[in-house]
Amino acid sequence: MPSILFTLLALVAVIWAVTVFYLRGPDLSAFDQPAPEGKGKILPPSPEHLAVVASLSSITQIIHSTPRRQHIAVLRRYMDEMFDGDTLTAQFTPVNAAGVKAEWVLAPGVDSRRRLLYIHGGAYTMGSPRSHRRLTSKLSELANVAVLSIDYRLMPEHPRMAGIEDSRSTYRWLLDNGPTGPAAAEAIFVAGDSAGGNLTLSLIAWVRDQGLRAPNAAVALSPATDGTLGSPSLKSNLATDPMLGPLFKALTKIPRIVLLWGGWLVNRKRPCDPAVSPVFGDLAGLPPLLVQCSDMEMLRDDSRRYVNKARAAGSPVTLQSWPHMVHVWQIFHPDLPEGREALAEIGKFLRANA
Repeated sequence: MPSILFTLLALVAVIWAVTVFYLRGPDLSAFDQPAPEGKGKILPPSPEHLAVVASLSSITQIIHSTPRRQHIAVLRRYMDEMFDGDTLTAQFTPVNAAGVKAEWVLAPGVDSRRRLLYIHGGAYTMGSPRSHRRLTSKLSELANVAVLSIDYRLMPEHPRMAGIEDSRSTYRWLLDNGPTGPAAAEAIFVAGDSAGGNLTLSLIAWVRDQGLRAPNAAVALSPATDGTLGSPSLKSNLATDPMLGPLFKALTKIPRIVLLWGGWLVNRKRPCDPAVSPVFGDLAGLPPLLVQCSDMEMLRDDSRRYVNKARAAGSPVTLQSWPHMVHVWQIFHPDLPEGREALAEIGKFLRANA
């Protein structure tokens, strides 16, 4: 009996040690202080924002009315069809970008020598170039760029690293290929939202480490930066996030140690590996970067911690935060005035770094 007890205690000690010293990564709480250089000017939230919040109740209805095994398929369809009624002036052209499905998004008259790689969000399991055409068409117009919106491989059909690899290969391809064929880029940008923001931040660090031509600038909208799920706002903002709250409420009830081990087993990567958690990487020597987030969303502290750590490392990073906004509220422009305001800031930033 004592030997069994000793074995169990030893096993618990090993699990604890692996979790703390191998999976969880270093403590990032020193980077929790607010660091915004600018905030949205529209206070209180506009009536249009309240309408957006009301419309998101359909996410909760989908989750409660659909068997769990069908959640991803139904949410993928919902996300792709959200803005199908839009009338957009941009041209959308399918393309094979280094073996990755993608589409060119070209606002009228854009300079094809100026290019932007856009990486969509969707929790690594949903989303597509189609779901994000509202954003990509506006970015093409605002920054006078040809946007390459990629359809990277999603989980669970593919491993987590597949999306990372697709982002890397398409960036290399974009340096030397435009909408009209092979041609060197005059200016190059990277942008993404949520999960795509994570892939954006992972990518720009990889580009630096590979010695490739750095992007002129990058933009991350409400990025997920910490795969160890250590940001305080993941729980403190659960009730105030009408988009991510209903989707991930159940996950917040699972002990973090279980989530860390589960992430390691599923992704075959330590949750604190910088490839999947950019905030744990070396953040020196990055290109000019603009991060936008909402004070009320669950991923707020992912943005704060990343920006504070990058600035401490000497990288030119700017954080802009808006009060009250839903996660990735920029996609609800032009109906949402706060979305128009945020996109105007992005356009100004990209043009200044072209």
